[in-house]
Amino acid sequence: MRHLRSPNEVLNSLQSKTTIENYQFERLYRNLYNPNFYLIAYQNIYDNHGSMTKGIDGKTLDGMGMERINRIINKMKNYTYQPNPVRRQYIKKANGRLRPLGIPSADDKLVQEVVRMILESIYEPTFSKYSHGFRPERSCHTALDQIKRTFTGIKWFVEGDIAGCFDNIDQHTLINILRRKIRDEHFLGLIWKFLRAGYMENWRYNETYSGAAQGSVISPILANIYMNELDRYMEEYKVTFDKGQKRAVNSEYLKIHYKWKVAKMSMEKTWNTLNLEERERVAQAVNEKRKMWAVLPSMNPQDGSYRRIMYCRYADDFLVGIIGSKTDAERIKSDIKEFLARRLKLELSSEKTLVTHATDKARFLGYDVTTSKPSSETIQKCNGTICRRPTGVIKLYVPKEKWVKNLLDKSSLWIQKDENGQERWMPVARKDMLYKAPDDIVGTFNAEIRGLYNYYALASNVSVLSKYRYVMEYSMYKTFACKYRCSLVKAKRMFFKDGKFTVPYTTSKGIEKRIAFYDGGFRQKRLSRDKRVDILPQPMKSYTIKPRELIGRMFKGHCELCGEQDSLPKVYQVRKLSELRANVEWEARMIEKHRKTLVVCHDCFEKIHS
Repeated sequence: MRHLRSPNEVLNSLQSKTTIENYQFERLYRNLYNPNFYLIAYQNIYDNHGSMTKGIDGKTLDGMGMERINRIINKMKNYTYQPNPVRRQYIKKANGRLRPLGIPSADDKLVQEVVRMILESIYEPTFSKYSHGFRPERSCHTALDQIKRTFTGIKWFVEGDIAGCFDNIDQHTLINILRRKIRDEHFLGLIWKFLRAGYMENWRYNETYSGAAQGSVISPILANIYMNELDRYMEEYKVTFDKGQKRAVNSEYLKIHYKWKVAKMSMEKTWNTLNLEERERVAQAVNEKRKMWAVLPSMNPQDGSYRRIMYCRYADDFLVGIIGSKTDAERIKSDIKEFLARRLKLELSSEKTLVTHATDKARFLGYDVTTSKPSSETIQKCNGTICRRPTGVIKLYVPKEKWVKNLLDKSSLWIQKDENGQERWMPVARKDMLYKAPDDIVGTFNAEIRGLYNYYALASNVSVLSKYRYVMEYSMYKTFACKYRCSLVKAKRMFFKDGKFTVPYTTSKGIEKRIAFYDGGFRQKRLSRDKRVDILPQPMKSYTIKPRELIGRMFKGHCELCGEQDSLPKVYQVRKLSELRANVEWEARMIEKHRKTLVVCHDCFEKIHS
């Protein structure tokens, strides 16, 4: 292993060459002979949600060790490695439809993670600054923050959604895109194998001729490489579409502003000579002129010599902002549709791809996006200067149906309608929580409230989630009332202390504590300045991957159960610590150390599984 380069060196070397024009990467496949790559891949995925989910071979990451890694490497060396078909499962979407999810086998997850690291080091520095989905240090919030800061003054939105993007990726087109940068047919052949592995549904094998299975480790990076073609197209489109340096000044605005200033100065000069009735009349006339000025745009909104286009994408959803006419917006939508069909063989969803006026609400990433409307209200600054309220500023809002649906999905709310169609909201008990410990019940409600709040914290109206909290609060009270078979009032009294609903619990170290129901408020937040780098051109990233404690424990070769040394130890892993009952020695040891993993020798591993 000593002659093999460290993964850090390899990934940094790949990244240093990726911005060289027309550079093609060779001999990538040989990195799959390096055991250290698999160890780092394992440390990246072993703690993920779903890492212990079984593939069609019935195996999980439990039992990972150098013996298992060496078996994979031997198959790579003699080119006999063949991925298993993914296990097809369906999850419910927000619109009630089902989304197919592919669950790979554990060994395939490991190999895919190695491939993902290599592809990310090659492509990540070249990705567009307008792309935010499935990228390091980027998120829905960075996408929304970009929109909030750069879409100011737009007149039209184009809401874009690609129908079944992951399922409809053209595999030949994807491989041709990869060939522009990668000249290693063994490496591309491995990606082909993953794309064509097929899936098992109802114990029947189905071949895959298009798409990249959602749920696989490499599908997000492959989708970004594919959709980067659209990002490049939009950057080129912007160069040809944008026109003019500055909008023409609105002559009507200047005229009304001048009349208001003259009337105001005249009023100030004659103010002391006027009686009360005259003062009211003059002040009203001046105020009317001020209101007329305040609602007029300073620049000519019909100036055909000035156009701008803005763009932001997250996965298969994108939003285009246009300063121009509705005709321009319709043409842009048509051009994008034609490009996707011709170049990427993808189709825009007709029901979700809309042209929306900026003062209406466009839906993007679960937020309502709109612009502030003209207002006759003005702002007086501390130096006495009167300024207009800004118009055309992007506003983000929490849609009411989102938090109401969240309550309904969690079975915390029941909505009853009377004969007049009036709604009556009734918080209800959560039957799925009746057998949980009291601190688990409060902790679950708190986590759900904080989760929704943290996602919608950028919204201007995030304070509306106080209504969401109110329903959750009484749903919790009713859950406790059902649990203890008492009235709601008695359930509240049972745990109220110092004006707060708190539940006692004991930590693993035997310390008595109390957990309180969420009462942190719902204030609007701004994305921290540190994260704003996410929407600017990225500097060169240095890969400094360090083995975490699990890999260090594996290298020691010390059995954490019997104490014996083993040159090829295995990792015993469980899905959740809460599943352990301390009935046997290894479970007690894992609970004591608060770990889901235990590095053990071969004999102890066999003993555990016997």
